[in-house]
Amino acid sequence: MSIELRAATESLTYGMVGGGQGAFIGEVHRKAIGFDSSAELTCGCFSRDYKNTLATGTSLGIAQDRLYKNYKEMAEVEGRRSDSIDFVVIVTPNASHYPIAKLFLERGINVVCDKPFTVTTAQAEELVELAERNNLTICLTYTYTGYPIAKHVRDLVVAGELGDIRFVNAEYPQEWLSTLLEETDHKQASWRGDPDITGLTNSVGDIGSHIENMVSFMTGLKIERLSARLDTLVAGRKLDDNVTVMVDYHGGARGLYWCSQIAVGNDNGLRVRIFGSKGSIDWAQENPNYFNLCYLDKPLQRISRGRDALSPLAQSFSRVPAGHPEGYFEAFANIYKAFTSYLRKLKSGAAIEVEDKEFPTAADGLAGVHFIEKCVESSRSDSAWVKM
Repeated sequence: MSIELRAATESLTYGMVGGGQGAFIGEVHRKAIGFDSSAELTCGCFSRDYKNTLATGTSLGIAQDRLYKNYKEMAEVEGRRSDSIDFVVIVTPNASHYPIAKLFLERGINVVCDKPFTVTTAQAEELVELAERNNLTICLTYTYTGYPIAKHVRDLVVAGELGDIRFVNAEYPQEWLSTLLEETDHKQASWRGDPDITGLTNSVGDIGSHIENMVSFMTGLKIERLSARLDTLVAGRKLDDNVTVMVDYHGGARGLYWCSQIAVGNDNGLRVRIFGSKGSIDWAQENPNYFNLCYLDKPLQRISRGRDALSPLAQSFSRVPAGHPEGYFEAFANIYKAFTSYLRKLKSGAAIEVEDKEFPTAADGLAGVHFIEKCVESSRSDSAWVKM
């Protein structure tokens, strides 16, 4: 069997921490992995409540001896097994990401982690160094980079189609925290409103980190300095719910970011507009199969994922013909498609190419945490400009 064929067929197994009954994102991860049969779920600690873990694991067909009472037991036991999992998926609240990821990396197990990576830059740097020292891989589930159109936009910008990038305008409005929802029994709102669980910030960490990541992914621009204002506009709330950030990039481009969870009338409105010396691009996550492309002195074009030719790499992640929408689950699945393909090549000893690492990495996670911290630092200093 050739190396290439072994890389394509090498089986992988994974475990999950979090994502038990009553949780949302864990099931999304499991379905995304199942799209391409990327890996088999063989163990888990799905909840701090062991009864929940047992019920979840039983419903998923997992052997009871691989359903663990806590993540520490899971990491210890799995790290010793000859048939240990290839990676663990961490779908728990923010503050727990660091200790869980650290323990599995110390036991020789690759990590997939929801964003934000950690709650401090120091924690993120430690995990990056630990993974490198142990020859392990970390993947961050910045889902929206999985859209084929997002990849095509990146490739257009890299090819210089827009000329020199001058300005980026990006926003992410939602309305779901327009009331003090965390004071009810709403599970997702409750932990996001608690600084001990979610960290220094709510909106910047939850959705502002997606803005930072998508702009960086699409443009390659690196932030030189920023000025941020974190507002808490709902009385009684402990953390920010509306944020504006002015950005200066290395090379002279400028940017303006806005994220809000009190923007009544908005569902999940991530939007990125990129303005260059020759043209511009306008893409919105809620209609992810299309974007507007405009060149100077030419008519506006609407580019379609299914109809129009994409760059070869972007096209390789497109799944269905024109007119059949691809959405959130497909984008999530594309993250896992790239990550598991990369792990299989590593296991088989196949040569790794640059395009094999087509998933958000630990470096992306570190950049996101650093951005979050700098936004908080600036806002606490009356929106003073701070260096990245």
